[in-house]
Parts: sequence; C-alpha cells; structure tokens
Amino acid sequence: MESETFNGLYLSKEIRKSIKEMGFREPTEIQEKCIPLILEGKDIIGHAQTGTGKTAAFGMPLMELIDPNNKKTQALVVCPTRELANQVSEELGKLAKYIPEIKVISVYGGLSVDSQINALKTGAQIIVGTPGRIIDHLERQTMQIDEIGIVILDEADEMLNMGFREDIEKILNSTPSSRQTLLFSATMPKPILRLTEQYQKDPVHIKVVHEELTVPQVKQYYFEIKDNAKPEALKRLIEAENIKSALVFCNAKKEVDKLVVKLRSRGYPAEALHGDIKQKQREQRMERFKNEDIGILVATDVAARGIDVDNIEVVFNYDLPQELETYIHRIGRTARAGRPGLAYTFVTSKELGKLKAITDITKTEIVHRELPSHRDTERIKENRIADEIRMHIRRGHLDKYDEFVSGIASNDMNYRQIAAALAKILFTDEK
Repeated sequence: MESETFNGLYLSKEIRKSIKEMGFREPTEIQEKCIPLILEGKDIIGHAQTGTGKTAAFGMPLMELIDPNNKKTQALVVCPTRELANQVSEELGKLAKYIPEIKVISVYGGLSVDSQINALKTGAQIIVGTPGRIIDHLERQTMQIDEIGIVILDEADEMLNMGFREDIEKILNSTPSSRQTLLFSATMPKPILRLTEQYQKDPVHIKVVHEELTVPQVKQYYFEIKDNAKPEALKRLIEAENIKSALVFCNAKKEVDKLVVKLRSRGYPAEALHGDIKQKQREQRMERFKNEDIGILVATDVAARGIDVDNIEVVFNYDLPQELETYIHRIGRTARAGRPGLAYTFVTSKELGKLKAITDITKTEIVHRELPSHRDTERIKENRIADEIRMHIRRGHLDKYDEFVSGIASNDMNYRQIAAALAKILFTDEK
C-alpha cells in the first residue's frame, strides 16, 4: 500500500517540518521505495534518472540514522562534480534545519584545503565531497572515518565516466566494512554492476521510470560556457536581444546576491529573491517585477515558487538545476497567457551529460547556440537604433526637434555632424 504523504514513512517531526518548508507535499516514487529500506539498514541500488528526488530519498533517512550527539563523521556522500556536491550539501543542510546538532560539510576542489581542514576539525556528522578531494583528506588524515556507517555514491555512472573508479574503490576500502552502502545511478553499465557486487551486501535494486512530464511550448537553447564567463554571457544576451523582462535562476543564495551586484554595477534594474529575504520584501519585489519596475529578477527555486507573471520574455538557467522537474518548472514561467516562451540555459562542459539526460527524458530539443560576440552585440544595437530613427521619421511630428537642430547648425557645423554627435550621445547612453 502506497503512502500518500510523508507521515507513513516513519520520519521524525523535525524532518517532516523541514520537508514541508522545502515545498515537498508527497513522496516521489523513489523516496517512497527507498526511505523505509534505508531506515532498515539495507544496501540500495537506486536506478533513477535526474529529477526523481533521489537526494531527498537518501537525505531524509540519513538524518534519522545520524546520532546528533556524536560529533564524529558518520556519513560520507561522494559526488562527481563540485556543483553537485554543493547542491547536495545545501539540500542536506535544509533537511537538518530543525536538528541543529547535525553538521554538514562539503569538500571539493576550488575551495581552500586549509579552510576545509579547519572545518573538519570542528567535527561534522556528514561530509559531502568529490572523489579527488576526499582522497586528499584521507591521505592527509584530516578526515575521521572510523565511525562512518553510511557511504552514498551519487551519480555513480557519471563518476565512472569521469575516470574516478580507483578513487571510489579507495574510498570504499578505507571506510569500515560494516558500513551501509547506497548507490544511485541513472544507468546501469557493467562497471557499476561489478562495483555493487564487490562493495555491497545483498543490495535491493530499485528502478524508477520517469513519469511522463508535460514540457511547455518554450523554445529552448543552451550555451556551453565556463562558470566564470556566465555574468558576461548574461550581459551580452540581454543587450543583443534587448531583453526587458527576464527571470534568472541560480542554485544558491550567495550566487543570487553576487549576480545582482554585478548586474546593478552595469546599470541593469535587478533585484534578488531568495529565502533569506523577508517575506514582505519578497512580495514587494514580486509586485515591482509584475509592474515592470524591475527588469531582471534573480531568484532561487524555493523563493520563486509563487511567481506568476505573464510578461516574462525569457527564463535564464544561470545554473543548471539538479532535478528535471525543476528545469521544467523554471522554463514554464515564460510561456504564459498564450505568449511564446524562451529559455536559455548556461552549461559547463561537465554538465553536458546532465543536459542530454533532460532532453532524453522530456523528448524535447534544447538547441546549441553560440554567444554573440562583442561586435555582434554592437551591430545589433546599431541596427535597433537605426530602426527606431526610421520609425520616428515615418511617423513625422519632428518640427520641434528640427527647430532644435537648426538652432545648433552654423557655417562650421552641418546637419551630418550634428547627427553623428547625437548618435554618439545615444550610444553612450545605451552602454
């Protein structure tokens, strides 16, 4: 018999309170199947695509199995990329909101090793990290592993594709053999099956087939760029396409705040929307966005749940979301009131596999595009201004302005020079 809510999954009131705040109303298929088995101590092979809610499927029971009074590391979550490690760490942190004794630390490349060592010294029951950085800490002996009771391999097929097999084996061989091992993978190639045979004890195989999802009628494009090039890419697209109303999604609150500062420094009317902003302020900003007083709203997914605006020209996936449903939910914001929708997604080279999984499951096309160059952007702006000038000439009613130009003109200054000077002022204002 299936449980319709989380009440039937033997979760504590603290966890139920957290998941309610996170917007979960009823368990997904993988959550319903995995949570009771994980709580029983079973090893799991979760065969599930992106977007099935697998992070919460292992995260919820993980919170129940952790001893909050023991400061030693009790669980290790291994992820293929720093982006995923960061997302998993954030979600586990939200699940642990009402169990403040539980601490989650993420360790991955790109962050200072010394700061991670200092954080590990203070103690954390859950560590989320990438294989290389976890191995680094194991070799430095800066990570306590003698009491690890659960190891979770998230997106195991992706880790094997990236050449992490030896690192994974080293991590599993380093942790206690009595541990519970949970493996999640979108595909089940032979190397994964060999891994499960070697390192899991009578695992229960759970396969989840994605339900058919309705993809809104939105033209979808992606741009392959590096993380540090995203602000410039966003600026170029806004300028090149003269975008007046855009909703930009980031995965983290810090990224939202950083991006808003960058956009404002370049003269764009941008505001932030995330969970740390008071409800009253969020409502005010939403109202201003609806009234077009704000052109660009930068938001996290949780804060953006109540957005219902008809005039959004384009949705930007500034960060590729982890869950498929999140992607579909985001891009549906732009196809409202019978208007056509447009969605732009920024992806790094490491995320192309995840993007392909989205296209495969939704059976929709996300077309690759190149970013416009600086010169392309300038040319587009020039054409736009030229079109506006032609439009005003066709409409007429220019007598007042003709008098103004005549008043400036003299023997040493002709109309062409005046027009060029006015164009310079116009283009400077555009910039």
